[in-house]
Amino acid sequence: MYAVIFTATVGGQDSRYRKMAGQLRDLAMADFGCTDFISVTEGEQEIALSYWPDEVSIKAWKQQAEHRVAQQLGQEGWYKHYKVEVVKILRAYDGP
Repeated sequence: MYAVIFTATVGGQDSRYRKMAGQLRDLAMADFGCTDFISVTEGEQEIALSYWPDEVSIKAWKQQAEHRVAQQLGQEGWYKHYKVEVVKILRAYDGP
């Protein structure tokens, strides 16, 4: 299991951003193997965590056409700065 950690400083997000974010989340989960996606924004800081079965799925998602458009829009103004980290989950467990 892998996780993608996306952290960003928010820029000029608009109604197009919100609509596209929802559509892309649904697409990633329906067609690319994403098993969970959580996003939180506080002030100008955003963090999104997504969970994936393998690196192949993550790489395929990164190249998906609509996702590429969103990446470009993010670079052009939706985000002032962002960082993406791909991590392998070595252990996971739940509590009560």
